[in-house]
Amino acid sequence: MQPDLSEHHLLNHFRARAPLTHCMTNDVVQTFTANVLLAFGASPAMVIEAEEAQQFAAIADALLINVGTLTVSRAQAMRQAIESARAAGKPWTLDPVAVGPLAFRSRFCQQIITLEPAAIRGNASEILALAGMSAGGRGVDTTDTAASALPAAQALARQTGAIVAVSGEVDYITDGQRTRTATGGDPMMMRVVGTGCALSAVVAASCALPGDRLDNVAAACALMKRAGGRAALNSQGPGSFASAFLDAIWNLKEAA
Repeated sequence: MQPDLSEHHLLNHFRARAPLTHCMTNDVVQTFTANVLLAFGASPAMVIEAEEAQQFAAIADALLINVGTLTVSRAQAMRQAIESARAAGKPWTLDPVAVGPLAFRSRFCQQIITLEPAAIRGNASEILALAGMSAGGRGVDTTDTAASALPAAQALARQTGAIVAVSGEVDYITDGQRTRTATGGDPMMMRVVGTGCALSAVVAASCALPGDRLDNVAAACALMKRAGGRAALNSQGPGSFASAFLDAIWNLKEAA
């Protein structure tokens, strides 16, 4: 199955514009995230030192804030980068990894969602917790369904002005009024570290591209699921899946 029109739109803009995407992300996933962005046609950069992050956020086309390996010094650098991106009119995206069970990152994310994120991408438990609703969650893993988190996502979108994407078997993407879905993917995506974090980076990059932001984020989610489904057909386990996933993204881009 070929990408639909909104997915073609996004893929073509990735190729034409190569958005420079500043990723302040989880230490565990930096290489995989960078490779996914490169496969889409974006230009990744991992700049985390506070002084440089503040400078670079104004230069980059988009900023990703992923709190997976948050520290006090990194939180300070992230906040400075967000403020710099906002001053320069550049969109920033939040991935609230493991928000809810863990107090420090939960406080930090509650503080920064007042700073006008362009998008928020998380699993159901993270979105429920960020919206201030009862949530499960076991570390980075969700114990709630994406469908159950849709009302929380809609409320969070209205509260923050962000596009909110809830990842799950079906992804729900909303601006608080309109809602899109993305289906497909494969369970093997949960057996490779970084697919969700990489999705957040692709979402961040998509926010810097022309077009309706809701449609761009929904297309980013759909393309990642499409690539996951194709990769599963050409792999024998998690190791070969990771390589096949990057190839699948690249071939989607080439097809567009």
